[in-house]
Amino acid sequence: MGGLDLNRLVQGRATRPEVALGNFEAVYDYYVDHQQNRLVARAAYAALSARYRPRIRYAAGAREQLRDLLASGTRLIVSANHLSDSDQYTLAATAWQTPLRRAIGRTRVLAKDELFAEPGLRRKVDMMGSIPVFRSKNHGLRAVAEAGRRMMDISAERLRRGDVLAIFPEGTCNDGDPTRVQLINSGIGHIAVKARKLGAPPALLSIGISYRPDGVRSASVFVGAPIVELPSTPMDIARTVADDLQLVVDGAVARR
Repeated sequence: MGGLDLNRLVQGRATRPEVALGNFEAVYDYYVDHQQNRLVARAAYAALSARYRPRIRYAAGAREQLRDLLASGTRLIVSANHLSDSDQYTLAATAWQTPLRRAIGRTRVLAKDELFAEPGLRRKVDMMGSIPVFRSKNHGLRAVAEAGRRMMDISAERLRRGDVLAIFPEGTCNDGDPTRVQLINSGIGHIAVKARKLGAPPALLSIGISYRPDGVRSASVFVGAPIVELPSTPMDIARTVADDLQLVVDGAVARR
């Protein structure tokens, strides 16, 4: 992750379970309580900001609305489009430069389980507050169903505890037209509904990312206006996410 030597800063825990589908219960029992070192996280996010240098713009009034929501303790789901394996770093750099900085160290990021396989990389994604996701494209829809439900329960519980949750709801990198948002499934909606049932109704913050042809640094990033009142059903929430995400992607592309 950039030039940081996080292997020296972040120590692994012997109690960390192997991130494997057959072990998902132990995995999520661990990540429901996992807490990274906030000072290390802030140092890493600052370094990523300096390295990736996103060019950030906001929808009208969005910066002030976001600041107020975070100050009031409103739970927040951050939704971003997915273009490359560098998106998590661009999003971290964006967090450092926006009011989301105050949530560094208590932000959970849903990340594919492959990122937890290699010990050094796992220490880095753990530092970022990641929660593993077992994807149906890798394991099969039926195989991941129960693990997926547990992941959504854990995500909702972390929201209830006051964490920010960051999601790439397209679920896979966009290898087609980077200006058009891919299909959004209902998972993000189920998490929002579960959090609401736990007494922590979340607001939605959409962030659009657009890269230049020459690489992932200095990405154009557009932060949308938060949506505080979300629909009642998971599918309606997913449609709201899709529409809002397309708006911010349009904003990022227009300013690339």
